[in-house]
Amino acid sequence: MKRRELKDKVIDRTHGGALAINLRHLHAFSAVAAAGSIAAASEDLYRVASGVTRSISELEQTLGRPLFDRRSRGMTLNSYGELVLVRARRIEREFEDAGGQLVLRDGNRASAGANSLFTSILNGRRLAVIASLVENRNMPMVAREFGITQPAISSALKALERGLGIALFERKTRGLAPTAAGEVVAFYFKRVLAELRHIGPDIAASEGTLQGSVNVGALPLGRTRILPLAIASLLARHPQLHVATVESPYDALAASLRSGDIDFILGALRSADDAKDLQQEALFEDRISVIARAGHPLTRAARIDFDALRQATWALSRHGAPSRELLERFFSDALQAPPVPAVETGDLAVLRGLLLESDMLTAISAHQLRYEIRDGSLVVLDFPLDQTRREIGITQRLGAFPSPGARALMQEIGTVVARSPDFRVTGQPRV
Repeated sequence: MKRRELKDKVIDRTHGGALAINLRHLHAFSAVAAAGSIAAASEDLYRVASGVTRSISELEQTLGRPLFDRRSRGMTLNSYGELVLVRARRIEREFEDAGGQLVLRDGNRASAGANSLFTSILNGRRLAVIASLVENRNMPMVAREFGITQPAISSALKALERGLGIALFERKTRGLAPTAAGEVVAFYFKRVLAELRHIGPDIAASEGTLQGSVNVGALPLGRTRILPLAIASLLARHPQLHVATVESPYDALAASLRSGDIDFILGALRSADDAKDLQQEALFEDRISVIARAGHPLTRAARIDFDALRQATWALSRHGAPSRELLERFFSDALQAPPVPAVETGDLAVLRGLLLESDMLTAISAHQLRYEIRDGSLVVLDFPLDQTRREIGITQRLGAFPSPGARALMQEIGTVVARSPDFRVTGQPRV
């Protein structure tokens, strides 16, 4: 295979490269790296030496790079191999954790060691298929998604269940329903897929190229200015990088972060109780403001008090949203009844329209409506809410090892914040 063709195999913006990696080959690679030779690794794996040699060769072909320096006395990892080994060992730990969780749930019925999982799953595509089955619960849909037949999916699923010794799905008239074990397996399969997805970008970054996909959980405050500026700046320098944003409530984003579907979250940080097993880094401090349209009657008031605010018509975030909780706590601390909203919405476009076309008020961060405030169509009313300060920053999964692209984007976000006088930089990383 020509060098150019090999290099193109690593350059892949989608999961395609990750799905092609054979996990049994990766397991053999890890064993050879630990043992230092094919012969020693084959004994540890209970496989013939020729099979282990073939696994290493095929993995190197898939990744488009040699992973070992071959010597008369054995095999030594090269720089590419060192990068891949980091991910391979993380994958093995994910499988071990999955096996441990299955045993806790199913006792002696589960035979879920790391070796069994490697042998049963075969490749990243099968991981993705099983994870998609758990999420969608519809075999025809998954078959179309991956371009394979339903019998092939059914056969792969049965083989995996035999290897694990437990059922992952209940077959019902309306489709498949994942068992508790199926939910556990899908969770850890997604985490393994995330590690596989980063192998190609790790290699490319070692050669000076940022590529691959970065998936960002975007909470409302970061969407208006910080994230767009950071993405635009980074992609101008690294056009082979691909960024996808996911806009969902915090709890959904945190679940996706824990399973590896997204790389990090940008937005308001949570309390330690709400962010268990997550690492939070504060970037700046923010507070909410009372915002209205230009020309609103309260913009001409000599003094704005609680009575005036209570008599106004409000459009607020839904219950549970940080800005709503901060506003209600502010009123409660002042021994005042909080405003009762006429409209509850989490959609910034709807909120913007309501403010511009009516005399409604809202209470959110002024950063979220920065452009309208800057052009004068919306204004911040003279009623400071200093007690509503909160930290805004980046949240990662504790123990995660982000891709080079994700690390670069997080660094770019920090640069955007540090260079802007609009943000009050604060704090240190906290867990």
